[in-house]
Parts: sequence; structure tokens; C-alpha cells
Amino acid sequence: MTQGERRTPARRTVLGAAGATVLGASTALAAGTGTAQAADPRTGGAATHGHGRGYRSLPVPTVIGHRGASGYRPEHTLGSYQLALDLGAHVIEQDLVPTKDGHLVCRHENDISGTTDVADHPEFASRKTTKSIDGTTLTGWFTEDFTLAELKTLRAKERIPGTRQENTLYDGRWTVPTFEEVLRWAEDEGRRRGREVWLHVETKHPTYFRSLGLGLEERLAKQLRRYGRHRANSPVFLQSFEPSSIQRLAKLVDAPGVVLLSGASSRPWDFVQAGDPRTVADLVTPKGLRWIASYARGIGPTLDLVIPKDASGRLGDPTTLVRDAHAEGLILHPYTHRNENSFLPADFRRGTDPTAYGDAFGSLKRYLETGIDGIFADNPDTALLAAADLDTRG
Repeated sequence: MTQGERRTPARRTVLGAAGATVLGASTALAAGTGTAQAADPRTGGAATHGHGRGYRSLPVPTVIGHRGASGYRPEHTLGSYQLALDLGAHVIEQDLVPTKDGHLVCRHENDISGTTDVADHPEFASRKTTKSIDGTTLTGWFTEDFTLAELKTLRAKERIPGTRQENTLYDGRWTVPTFEEVLRWAEDEGRRRGREVWLHVETKHPTYFRSLGLGLEERLAKQLRRYGRHRANSPVFLQSFEPSSIQRLAKLVDAPGVVLLSGASSRPWDFVQAGDPRTVADLVTPKGLRWIASYARGIGPTLDLVIPKDASGRLGDPTTLVRDAHAEGLILHPYTHRNENSFLPADFRRGTDPTAYGDAFGSLKRYLETGIDGIFADNPDTALLAAADLDTRG
């Protein structure tokens, strides 16, 4: 099997999803492809997403399409979201940043230098600038310096073309989607499939944007209410690396919040700005988790907080995080699993090519066996098969 074939979803999946992912339409999957609904590892049958039954009705482990199906399509495009849904992901992730005129758009970062063709637009050459975002100095083009109309003249492209060369085939096919466009897409797909389409929505750099008069939470809450996704049982998770953003959202809507947690020694940027000395290591203690549980329903830790790596990059023994979080009633959605060697623990890499696929199933097995409630995956089809393996072999 060639490397290109190894990285491509099952042929029937690609054919079934072609109309939706290439044309941006909501073409139904052909009957019998096995991808229109994900198998629920608990029941062996169709996924039980439910209608208004809340996040506890999701399959466990829940597979979250990280920025869509970003292992196969440029991230945060309607094509990436559509393919993730067609592959069977239970939840699809969006990251939100604002435009100059206050619209919420889906980009992992407000720096769009590497995810759009903005550098090829001479009319925007003067917009290139240097900024400090959460203490990091960046030079590039930023969404908050563009109106939505201007941003819509750009086209999305693959963020890591050196690693995912096949994805560059789709460069220029899609625009940067607004969150409202995604909400309409989710409504349309939900009606077509006869079930809710779940979203996992992150506020990016909320303290920074609030300082610019572009607060994210109020804008997000307004759109959630408009589309009926503001209730406790709505098919949406709200996530942020800044706890204060989840606390603010909890006062505006009842949708479940998830606090994202990076490296143990790091501090959330809102803590830095407020002079709060706590680190992530403090937040993953029973005391810290109890505090999170007072306003959120889950945590999204980096996978290293679930199973640390040793000095050689190999997986060690699991921490007590899963047990401790569950004791406080919190679910865990760790991030992010990817199939390429360069992203896998050293003991699951195969061969010397960093862009080739390693033993992704072996790696996923180790993580899923810890009892996590879900996982963010760039390759949701791989994660779904690993979840099914865990159920049948367990």
C-alpha cells in the first residue's frame, strides 16, 4: 500500500462523501457505507446521540473531530467538518476568533498567515504586522484587522503542508466559515440525518479579544440562543483554556462548559493577567478539579496529563487524573491524537519517516484504556475503530 493510500479514508467513505466535501453540499451518504452513523462502542449499534438528552447520552468514548477531519482536509473548513461527520465523528470542533466588525469565524488562531492565502493578496500586504498574543510575539495577518467581507475574499489552505502533503490538494477550495454558517450547516445536517449534530466550540484568546472590545462570550451566547443551543441538554460543548471564559459563559447560557488544560507548569493567560499564581498542576489536583466542577462539566487535558511520557518520549504509567476528575463528576475529553509518527509517542512510531503513519491503534488503545470519556482526533475514523476495538476486546 502506498503512503497516499494509507492516509486516505476508506474508499467507500470518500465516494459517499464526495458531494458534500468537494462541492460543499449536504449530499447523503450512500446506504450501506457504514459511515452515515457511527457505531456506538457500548451497544454495537447506531450511535445514540438522542434528541435533547444532553451530553451524557453520547457514546463513550466520544470521538471529537479535531477542527473537523483535519488529518484529511484543511482544518476549520466546511469540507473538514463535513468529512468528520460523514466519517462518523460524534462531535465536531470549532475554534472561534472575531473579525474587525465583530463576526465570529472559525480559525484555530487569529493569525491566519499559515491557514489562508492572505500572503498572496497584495491589497492586504500593509495589514501584516507584529503583535503580542498571550505573551507570544507573532508577525503575520490577524482576523481582528479584517472585516468579514474582506476575510471572505481569502481561501483556506493546509496548515502543515510538509506533514500533510495530500491535504494541499484542497487548498483554495473553501473560504473561512463563520460560526453562524456552521450552525446552519449543523441544523441542515441534523434534519437530514434525523439526529442532533454535536459541536465542541472553543473561545480563543478571550482575554486578549476582550481588551480590544471584541468580547467573545456575549457574541457566542447570542448565536447559541438564536439557534437553540443554549440549554443544558443542547448538543454543544463550550471550551476554553481560560477558566474565566467558561465562568462567564456559565452566566449567559446553560450549555456544558469544558476547561482546557495544557502543560502542568503552564498558567492560563487569564490567571497571568489577574495575578493568580495557580498553574495547571494546581488545577488537576482534587482541590483544583473541585473548583472547576463548580462551574464546568468537564476538562480537556493534554494527553500528557493523562499518561506522561518519559525522557525518551515513550508512554509511562497513567496519572490519577481520570479517577480524580470522575470523582468530582467531570468528564474528560483529552487532546489531540494524530496518526503521523511525529505526533505519536516514541514507542508507537514506525519507521523513520516522521510524516508516515505509526501504530495509531496501539497508541489509542493505551489512552482509551485509562477510562477517558472521549478524545480529540485529527483522524476520527481511526479513533472510532480504536474505540470499537476496545469494546470488543475488553
